[in-house]
Amino acid sequence: MKNILVLCTGNSCRSQIAHGYLELFSAGKANIYSAGIETHGVNPKAIQVMAEDGVDISAHTSNHVDEYRDVNFDYVITVCDNANEACPYFPGNVQRFHHNFPDPAKATGTPDEIMQQFRQIRDMIKTYAFNFADHYVNI
Repeated sequence: MKNILVLCTGNSCRSQIAHGYLELFSAGKANIYSAGIETHGVNPKAIQVMAEDGVDISAHTSNHVDEYRDVNFDYVITVCDNANEACPYFPGNVQRFHHNFPDPAKATGTPDEIMQQFRQIRDMIKTYAFNFADHYVNI
């Protein structure tokens, strides 16, 4: 079984959303982890927009990347430029991937406009996670 780490700055939004979708699309064929260079807690709006799409991430926790030093990862996916630049070295045959998604936690506007930005970024991450799982996990 493959071990996949999704890494972001604070492990609050983008990596949590990717974690939820990768679990869904991998259908039990991979162990999915998410972590941050820092920990900011799981953003309630990320939980909300995932629930709207039928994915429950309410039990997820915000974890620091150092907690997973002993896991042998097959894939590490960074979902923001900061995490990509600060990503620690992982020993072994680890394939690294990077996609810089906008940070929904920085959304501005009315509450409805902020939630719409969360949904747009969620949908971008959903597409990426589906394609990743299809190409690297479900082969």
